[in-house]
Amino acid sequence: MHFAIICIDKPDHEALRQENRAAHLDYLAGFKDQVFAAGPLQSDDGAQMKGSVLILDLPDRAAADAFAAGDPYAKAGLFESVITRRWKKVLPPDPAR
Repeated sequence: MHFAIICIDKPDHEALRQENRAAHLDYLAGFKDQVFAAGPLQSDDGAQMKGSVLILDLPDRAAADAFAAGDPYAKAGLFESVITRRWKKVLPPDPAR
């Protein structure tokens, strides 16, 4: 099942994000078969990263919560908030169906 994890950075923590970015990307690489989509939230002008959105295929809510807690960004204290919700893909339709 898919889970969407929406993370909002603490204000003025761009340096902390940059310091932990390589570790975050390495962490995601360890879940490459489970990552459906991932990327940063940005400021309106695209100049700054303001958070993260990840959609992962994981067996259950406990696995999604464990993934979120294990993210180096989370461990570094980057996030002001993290929301994890079960997610269902509707569009575009899967051509196999």
